[in-house]
Amino acid sequence: MKRRDFLRTGAASVAGAFLAPTIVPRRVLGGPGFLAPSDTVNIAGIGVGGQGMWNLAALMDHNIVALADVDWGYVDDSFARRAEYKEDDGSPMFPELEELRPHFERAAKYDDFRRMLDERGRDIDAVVIATPDHTHAVAALTAMGHGKHVFVQKPLTYTVEEARALKRAAAATGVVTQMGNQGHSSDDGRRAVELVRSGLVGPIREVLAWTNRPHGYWAQGVARPEPATPPPGLAWDLFLGPAEERPYYPGVHPFAWRGWVDFGVGALGDMGAHILDFPFWALDLGMPARVETRHSPWGGERESPDTYPVATITTYWFDRPGAEPLKLTWFDGGLMPPTPVEAPEGFELNPEGGVIYAGERGLLVHDLYGYEPRLLPESLSEEAAAVPQSLPRIEGGIYGHEANWVRAIRGEEAVSTPFSYASDLTELMLLGLVAARAGRPIEYDAAAMAIPNVPDAERFLRRTYRPGWELPEVG
Repeated sequence: MKRRDFLRTGAASVAGAFLAPTIVPRRVLGGPGFLAPSDTVNIAGIGVGGQGMWNLAALMDHNIVALADVDWGYVDDSFARRAEYKEDDGSPMFPELEELRPHFERAAKYDDFRRMLDERGRDIDAVVIATPDHTHAVAALTAMGHGKHVFVQKPLTYTVEEARALKRAAAATGVVTQMGNQGHSSDDGRRAVELVRSGLVGPIREVLAWTNRPHGYWAQGVARPEPATPPPGLAWDLFLGPAEERPYYPGVHPFAWRGWVDFGVGALGDMGAHILDFPFWALDLGMPARVETRHSPWGGERESPDTYPVATITTYWFDRPGAEPLKLTWFDGGLMPPTPVEAPEGFELNPEGGVIYAGERGLLVHDLYGYEPRLLPESLSEEAAAVPQSLPRIEGGIYGHEANWVRAIRGEEAVSTPFSYASDLTELMLLGLVAARAGRPIEYDAAAMAIPNVPDAERFLRRTYRPGWELPEVG
């Protein structure tokens, strides 16, 4: 594989957004975790054998002082496997990982992130979290309770209640927060948002979004296998974290946990942060009034499923006071919307994922991560050239998302995807899964975090926690 292809198809998870609020630099305000622009940031990682490794590779200009992971054998294996990838000339495909390895070797290592923060908290300014989804909120709130800036891989949380808890904690503590949906920092994605907001295709009446996940990436629609002995070196109890105590079962670790209801939030939670991000941002959608999810069979028993359905179609209806109501439909598992009738011969939708914005004058279509925005009819492209840039660009674009977070910590610029935004986007995504669990359309009262027409489905907005793994109270 070519390096660019590898990075674009999953070695580095990509997506993000740049909100541009009025920012008073932290060097003026001081406060929790205050750093001057000249300071080097001391960074810790939680979950560092997969995506966390790539996040930290983007931050090697700073001090990687401590790391926590539940399987250090897998971390070592990740370095070894990726070292085998070569360019056509035989050179390393990922030289940055060879540069990263000595940083890992020097860092203090832990199995339990809670002990790392307790013992090394004074040495740490900021924490990168790339664990399975079910641990995100506990890890982030623990770090924020220690006054640390936090970068959390998408999806931000496992439940709606957790998303709101992180939003409150970010506001209360003042630490700099970022969700790892790197495409929000991409130049193409920002241009797509500018074109939608400009009114070039007219008022938007409908949005269609899709992904091919989980097909070819992880299993869904399968039942839990028989219990087995955990792989050597895996601290299974720490992997479970806040989840219900249960024996280890194959097919979960290291990557396939995403499709298991115990640990991940499926294709919608995974890729919605990269794809739904753009219409949510461009159209300032807020919370939907109604959500319905149709799907293929769950894996395991319907009332207590093991894995998510192989394919789903989720429809969101937004009332939008002051604007026309809007319908947004999400397809996953390889399902896709029809090719637009406005498209010329040979036009194809990218099967990996994308978005169609249907307006009164035409369509705007872009690929996964906001890549390659294009207009239908093509005659609109001439008018697009006159649409001015209105959003700031992030240095490094999609590959500068982590560095943007560090510059924000140093008070140099606004952060791309703060929790004030990311928590709302995460809530939108998770409501699709709540509707799937409800088994019928849900009406959503966002102010009360309630589902008046199916009150029993409100249990899916939150969760219970194993003793010792409850959500910390922060702020």
